Amino acid sequence: MAEERQGGRSPRGAGASGGGPGARGGRNPRDRREAKGRQRKPEVVEDDGLIDRLIAVNRCAKVTKGGRTFGFNAIVAVGDQNGKVGVGLGKATELPESIRKATEAAKKSMIDVPMVDNRTLPHDIVGKYGAGQVLLRPASPGTGVIAGSAVRAIMECAGVKDVLTKAQGTNNPHNVVKATMSGLSDLISISRVSAIRSKIVAGRTESNG
Repeated sequence: MAEERQGGRSPRGAGASGGGPGARGGRNPRDRREAKGRQRKPEVVEDDGLIDRLIAVNRCAKVTKGGRTFGFNAIVAVGDQNGKVGVGLGKATELPESIRKATEAAKKSMIDVPMVDNRTLPHDIVGKYGAGQVLLRPASPGTGVIAGSAVRAIMECAGVKDVLTKAQGTNNPHNVVKATMSGLSDLISISRVSAIRSKIVAGRTESNG
């Protein structure tokens, strides 16, 4: 009888799935961590000739009576790599939804960036926002984009191929991005400067008689 009782019992941890540490939940913790990591790294999506770059993602927690509620905010840059670029901020309780909102906001706030030879900026400019300053300087052919992650994403979306940049005052991606967009919006093309100067010269000659 004792042998039959022992023979009828199954060893601890053994089940229909074959036992092991991952048998209870169906997936081991390592697989869940890898799947979670894959969800946090969205791929670059091309839509209507536009490309987007994920600049930064932040998770915040709000402590409530029932526990903690998590929220996400994402910064996304969108551009056509031909002189148009925009940046947007999206907030949601889920990461994919926050990225979608940021992409839509970036498409609505696109600006034109004047370029020389379709590769670099026309002149030096310093963009400022809050405590942050971003220096943008033209570069010779073959230099590439010398910039940090936030500024690099914006330059790649705008189609700038050769540029020297330096961010000072803060490393907060929100302020760095806004300072960069402020500098790009203040750029003036060579044709516009020449048109302004010709009008000034024409006006002076007419006033002098």
